[in-house]
Amino acid sequence: MQEAQQAGSLALAYAGAGLGLGLAVVGAGLGIGKLAAGVAEGVARQPSAASQISGATNLPLFLLEGVAILAEVFCLLIVIK
Repeated sequence: MQEAQQAGSLALAYAGAGLGLGLAVVGAGLGIGKLAAGVAEGVARQPSAASQISGATNLPLFLLEGVAILAEVFCLLIVIK
């Protein structure tokens, strides 16, 4: 009985980790897409400020990638547990 409960909770942990990983990847993809669209629009409106616009987008892009990587690590830690 206890082994069946443990197997069920392990299956739920795998399902939760998979769902969390999928949501993290989709969220990061949407965020990066919106950021890239904003940069493209800004450069199209002000071509002379292209270097300033692309330079200002580096920090938010790195932070977004960092959050996605941390979410992936946390989901993998759940699976490894």
